[in-house]
Amino acid sequence: MRYVAATPTMPSLVAESAAEPPLVDSYLELLRRGGGGGGIAAATEGCVQERELPLIDLTCLQGSAGEAARTTCADAMARAASEWGFFQVTGHGVSRALLERLRAEQARLFRLPFETKAKAGLLNGSYRWGAPTATSLRHLSWSEAFHVPLASISGTACDFGELSSLRDVVQEVADAMSRVAKTVAVALAGSLLGHDEAAAFPAGCGETTCYLRLNRYPACPFAANTFGLVPHTDSDFLTVLSQDQVGGLQLMTDAGWVAVKPRPDALIVNIGDLFQAWSNNLYKSVEHKVVANAAAERFSAAYFLCPSYDSLVGTCGEPSPYRDFTFGEYRRKVQEDVKRTGRKIGLPNFLKHRPPPQSRPA
Repeated sequence: MRYVAATPTMPSLVAESAAEPPLVDSYLELLRRGGGGGGIAAATEGCVQERELPLIDLTCLQGSAGEAARTTCADAMARAASEWGFFQVTGHGVSRALLERLRAEQARLFRLPFETKAKAGLLNGSYRWGAPTATSLRHLSWSEAFHVPLASISGTACDFGELSSLRDVVQEVADAMSRVAKTVAVALAGSLLGHDEAAAFPAGCGETTCYLRLNRYPACPFAANTFGLVPHTDSDFLTVLSQDQVGGLQLMTDAGWVAVKPRPDALIVNIGDLFQAWSNNLYKSVEHKVVANAAAERFSAAYFLCPSYDSLVGTCGEPSPYRDFTFGEYRRKVQEDVKRTGRKIGLPNFLKHRPPPQSRPA
């Protein structure tokens, strides 16, 4: 455990255990180098209203519900995907008991020493924390995560260390969330194509191509509104999220940032970049972020519905504003842009007719 001296922007004593990633060091180094860039104040600008997302009961999509009920449910989901890019689902079949088991396993996992979490091999070497390459507090995420490729969970190369019970829970959660993601994706595609044509959607997505991300957001004593996760859009078809009741998720709307009110019986679904491209911009991949909590740590788990790298994203119909591209090409371009500019550009790179770049004020 170590302590750092007081500054005008943080408490006089900050204790950091061996389990914590070096977020304090990163924060202080960016502060010392003058890399604040308004990042702390920018995490939440002004008063943010808390809102409940549109709520969809997935039991209405079951065969016993009848065709009219299924159509009404899919249409409601499509409206939410078009207007919000986010919605909540109940009747999803992922039990509260299973999610509580996962949360307990996450707590055990993240209590491991930092050196153990960061070593190659643990959960396929998928550990990441903060943003070690950040040049500004705008780019620093006060969080740690394991971003686990599902193809590795059952393999011998994926080391779970002493957490032998974690493997089965992660696999069970991934399977359950996969069913939710597939149900939602087919319903949303069916609203644009018709149910029969959408049955195989999205192409190239399978049990080995998707990811499960286990997140922890430590309590942040430095300043209110520090980013737990910097503003971003998801580079997949869609994401299914289970979060605890601490809160902190915010999304961008026409009226500005709004905070998502946690609901214990619901999972959150959001549209990713690939679904926006496939739908010819009818469904919206919306920028979102997490704001760290000063008093409590936060846990969440996210399932990312991704195709294989060589899969064409395709379109629901022509004309499409986007040229043909594969998921692998999209991922590579995102990584190149982040490395070159410090930010994700995303879908505008793949427009058939890109608008001229706007000049920035000096």
